[in-house]
Amino acid sequence: MSVVVLDGSTVRSFVADEAAFSRSVDARFAALDTNGDGVLSRAELRRALESFRLLDGGGFGSTEPPPVPSEVAALYDSVFEQFDADHSGAVDHAEFRDEMRRIMLAVADGLGSQPLQVAVDDQGGSFLLEAAEHEEAMIAARVRKESKKEADGK
Repeated sequence: MSVVVLDGSTVRSFVADEAAFSRSVDARFAALDTNGDGVLSRAELRRALESFRLLDGGGFGSTEPPPVPSEVAALYDSVFEQFDADHSGAVDHAEFRDEMRRIMLAVADGLGSQPLQVAVDDQGGSFLLEAAEHEEAMIAARVRKESKKEADGK
């Protein structure tokens, strides 16, 4: 687990950098496409969603009951339908990229302009971690450029 500081502009900048965002989406898509057929099946996307463990109940010591399996299945189906824009029964690379862009921009809107510390998974990859690393690289490049200008000007 890593902690990064970011705000909405960090995420928007990452999404706006087509090359950086595409590399990230391409890597994530390839990792999810376990059978290598170039599309994500309902089962492949569901495995990815299950790995987030968002629906495991209230957590340790919680009195909340675990979710009802039929409700969980309906939720996963709904998410799949959101990704499968053309309703072909599979999520192609373009659909995945477009939906991830939409999700990341919604996250940016939710973050707003106040910097926040966010815990991110640094083992399996994280779009938020990549956004923070992208911002760090952009700042470092500006600092190098300014330092070079100063050195050349003196």
